[in-house]
Amino acid sequence: MNLACEILASFLLIFTVPTKGEDPESIVVWGALDHDLNLDIPGFPRSDVVADIKWNRNKNKIARIKKDMPLHNETDKYDMFTNGTLKIKTLMRNDSGLYEVEVYDSNGVNLLSKKFDLKIQEMLSGPEINWICTNRTVSCKVENGSNPKLELFLNMTRVKQDHGKLITYTWNTRWNKTFKCVASNHVDSKVSIEIAVCPDEGLDWYLIIGICVGGAVFLFFVALLIFYISRRKKQSRRRDDEELEIKAQRAILEERGRKPQQTPVSTPANPGMSQTPPVPGHRSQPPAHRPRALGPRVQPQQKRLPPTPGTQVHQQKGPPLPKPRVQTKPPCDAEENS
Repeated sequence: MNLACEILASFLLIFTVPTKGEDPESIVVWGALDHDLNLDIPGFPRSDVVADIKWNRNKNKIARIKKDMPLHNETDKYDMFTNGTLKIKTLMRNDSGLYEVEVYDSNGVNLLSKKFDLKIQEMLSGPEINWICTNRTVSCKVENGSNPKLELFLNMTRVKQDHGKLITYTWNTRWNKTFKCVASNHVDSKVSIEIAVCPDEGLDWYLIIGICVGGAVFLFFVALLIFYISRRKKQSRRRDDEELEIKAQRAILEERGRKPQQTPVSTPANPGMSQTPPVPGHRSQPPAHRPRALGPRVQPQQKRLPPTPGTQVHQQKGPPLPKPRVQTKPPCDAEENS
């Protein structure tokens, strides 16, 4: 008999407890496992007209506040505030179900009725990102949590999403691999970011081509710069050589112009040789006690040596210089007659 009653009660409970979608008036509320939850009443009337507030869970009374009466709780699991908010302490999985609140005034008129469908979910652990460079595969995994949704991003672009605790993806790029994994459910959300580094991977072809083109352009400009600098140096060196050559020619011309004026006329060593010889047949009065004058001596002309090779011979310009006169020696008879 008792067994039959329990089976009948269970059968009635299945049809009386509303589930998701069966009661369109219920508000779905999500609670985190092992955390407290407050069920607030939307549209709660003014507190001065409220006289009675009752909370039921699955048609069973769990808490009540009546005007001018103390708070009544069936168990220590629940707590209630004057604004009608119900606090459920340390949620367990069996705390899920349908909660209903009823608000009355002092005349027993129902001012408000609300239903809440409470669902419990476990909070998530941080997602772990792992990758394998050989086959270019990345995975995102969640160890703990209820019904997680995983989203995988590559360089801030979502590449895959799925419901479950593990997702995998194969990438095709060789550089700038920044992965972000977002794990979320109705009560929690966690994010992980990792930069995949594969030392055995080569550079991308576009990057290699760009580096080669840039290097070629750089070398071309360097070659142009070196050619320009060397040309400027050659031009300046040639200009200096021309200036030196012009200066040398000017110095030679000036030296040639000054040399004839600086060459003095050779004078005889004996002043008497420059005197005019006396006219023959004329006797001059010799002074008293005049010593015997010696005849002028003919100064032999010096023989010029030929110029040494390598030296420049300056030819004299203008008319030829007059030859010095050679005084003839008077005969011995003239001296004796004098």
